[in-house]
Amino acid sequence: MSEGGARAPSSSEEGVGGGGATREILLKRAVEMRRNPSEPERRLWMQLRQRRFADFKFRRQAVLGARIVDFFCPSKGLAIEIDGDTHDPEQDQRRDRALEQGTGFRVVRFTNEEVMRNMEGVMMRLAEELALRADRWPGAHHPPAPSSQEEGES
Repeated sequence: MSEGGARAPSSSEEGVGGGGATREILLKRAVEMRRNPSEPERRLWMQLRQRRFADFKFRRQAVLGARIVDFFCPSKGLAIEIDGDTHDPEQDQRRDRALEQGTGFRVVRFTNEEVMRNMEGVMMRLAEELALRADRWPGAHHPPAPSSQEEGES
C-alpha cells in the first residue's frame, strides 16, 4: 500500500459489477499497478527487468485480453502471476485456462512467500518454464521489426 493508504487495483477485479472492464480502463489500472507494486512483485521485477534473466524481455502489469498479468514474456507467451492470500485457486485456474485457450499464453504462478523466501527456486522454475515454451519468433527474443517497405517507405 502507498503512504496515503490507496492501493493498486487487483488484477482479479476486472469485470467487477458485470460487463468487464474496457481496454482503456485496464491500461489505466496497469499503470497504477506498476506505480504501486507489492514487495514480492518489486523483488521479482528486479530479477527480470532490462533483460537480466537469460536475456528475455519481460513486461510488468501487462494487459492480455481482458486481464492484467503481473509479468509477461512476449517471446515465449509466458505470463507470471504472483499470488497473495486473497487469490482463489479455482477461479485462477479457470482464468488461466481461458487465457491459454484464447491466446496460447501460458500462466505460471508463484506465491508471495515463494518470491520472498525462495527467489532462487522461483528463478529455477521460471527457467524451466521458459525452456519448455517454443519461441514465438524463432531466432529472436522480441517480435521482428517491420521492414521499410512494410512501413510504407521506398
